[in-house]
Amino acid sequence: MDLKNQVAIVTGGGSGIGRATAIAFARAGASVVIANRNVERGEEVARLICSTSGRAIFVKTNVAQASEVEAAVDRAVREFGRLDIAFNNAGIDGSHLPLAEQSETDVTALLDVNVKGVWLCMKYEIGQMLKNGGGAIVNNSSIFGLNGYPTWSVYTATKHAVTGMTKAAALEYAQQKIRINAVGPGPIETPLLEVGTGGNPHSYAGFVPMGRIGQPEEVANAVVWLCSSAASFVTGHTLPVDGGVCAQ
Repeated sequence: MDLKNQVAIVTGGGSGIGRATAIAFARAGASVVIANRNVERGEEVARLICSTSGRAIFVKTNVAQASEVEAAVDRAVREFGRLDIAFNNAGIDGSHLPLAEQSETDVTALLDVNVKGVWLCMKYEIGQMLKNGGGAIVNNSSIFGLNGYPTWSVYTATKHAVTGMTKAAALEYAQQKIRINAVGPGPIETPLLEVGTGGNPHSYAGFVPMGRIGQPEEVANAVVWLCSSAASFVTGHTLPVDGGVCAQ
């Protein structure tokens, strides 16, 4: 999976799946823009990539803000000359409560980051990729974008929106050489899952047919493949990386 001479942007690239994917992109030869709200984590990933002879920069980015997303894409072009690849990974999970107990504040935040944020990223990434004559985008959906789960109603709705937006956008740009896919991670050992499980992410292992939770690198490998020429005839799909959860 060779990504040499290509330029990638990763939102939420400071930790978890985003961090692993940024590193995987760099190992495959891409120059990487780490777009992240947390400055310390984003800069640390950029330094790590550069310390292993890769090329990376950090841009502080809140994906819910159009001006910041546009600035991150513009910075990628100024720094590296183009944009070929994007992994729209930034997201939040909100409160785990029945639908009627969700607050309007939490719902607005989920929609702003998980839905509007992905739309904004694709809007500016696609605009640049059209100038280049093509590209590849992967959005981070979830098994929650393929199934339904109690007490996760609003989060589930946002991830279904990502799955649907991926399909529609893929059809819109299929003949303009922009491939758009998504990944649907199951339980993955990330800081977000650790917080959500009260510090015990492996408690979800019994929920997975393979008997364990996944690692961020396993999702990163799928993202790199979807962005590479090895997946040149794949567009409009959400690929579960879930240890068999969605097969049940």
